[in-house]
Amino acid sequence: MDSNELQKIEKTAKNEVSGAKNLDELNDLRIKFLGRERGALTLVLRNLKNLPQEERKIIGKNANHLKILTEELFEKRGEELKKTEFDSILKKEWLDVTRPGAKIERGSLHPITLVRCEVEKIFSSMGFGVVEGPEVETEWYNFDALNIPKDHPARDLWDTFWLKPAQTGADGTRKVAENFLRNSASSLRSSALLLRTHTSPVQIRYMQSHNPPIRIIAPGRVYRYEATDAGHDIQFHHVEGLMIDKHISIANFKAVILELFKKLFGKEVKIRLRPSYFPFVEPGFEVDLSCIVCNAKGCPVCKKTGWSEIMGAGMVHPKVFEAVGYIPRNQQGFAFGIGLDRITMMKYKIPDIRLFHSGDLRFLKQF
Repeated sequence: MDSNELQKIEKTAKNEVSGAKNLDELNDLRIKFLGRERGALTLVLRNLKNLPQEERKIIGKNANHLKILTEELFEKRGEELKKTEFDSILKKEWLDVTRPGAKIERGSLHPITLVRCEVEKIFSSMGFGVVEGPEVETEWYNFDALNIPKDHPARDLWDTFWLKPAQTGADGTRKVAENFLRNSASSLRSSALLLRTHTSPVQIRYMQSHNPPIRIIAPGRVYRYEATDAGHDIQFHHVEGLMIDKHISIANFKAVILELFKKLFGKEVKIRLRPSYFPFVEPGFEVDLSCIVCNAKGCPVCKKTGWSEIMGAGMVHPKVFEAVGYIPRNQQGFAFGIGLDRITMMKYKIPDIRLFHSGDLRFLKQF
């Protein structure tokens, strides 16, 4: 080991480091000259112990000095390569931030969602709370608790989607579903599952856990197995309402509904009440709204009659109060169910209910 060898390492390091084309090559050269195991300068310093003392001092001093110079050389070249790579990236990925960007198409709320939010806001202003419940229901909540016992002809009024009983899997899927739906011991009397045909079961669930006075609405999607046309679909939206206290009458109901339609449509509207039968109310009646789509002149929505059936309603049947544990003589109240799709069609003058689920962006963009 002599000074000539150190000069040779210095010359080689300068030539190769200056010729490194990228940071990976530079890193390989760093290992070659300064690596802890086999680096050229590392081996020189490691072999100093084998040299005579006088020669060891000279070679050691020169080797340490060369190591410092080499490290500076690597650092300088590293900075140069980093700048070069950064400039190259900027050249490839340069972006003019002053250039107008591609316009992102803006979405909008579905018309039914818009009307639902407005209806909830109107009812909230009248002191009604908003509650929700599961779309998969038990037969007890959907029928039995609403005074529609098994084999009763009234069940034919609702074309129900029944869910086929499933075997309990290893994960207990069926058991979990039933436990979720059974919020009270009374539901165990009829545990067949179905897609709810109305949101009245939400009212039953609410009454089981709350005492009068009650003032709520229950919006949500419902399902019925029936033929589709301009005014009917197999899935649609309901807003069920319930008001219970000691001295509630049909006059209260009419005042609430007229206020709803007045605020929703922005003008006075005409309604009519026709006697009708619903097992969960007595007396019961249909509520028709003067068709706003055609100004009562006759159209597919109102079936050329000038009136559109908008809801069923009535005074809550005593049997319903008994089912939830109320004493019928201590309170009375009204219940109603509004077809949210129907009033949305009225508000925006939409001629066909099937447009709501068509997926046609030309239709949805209008809202």
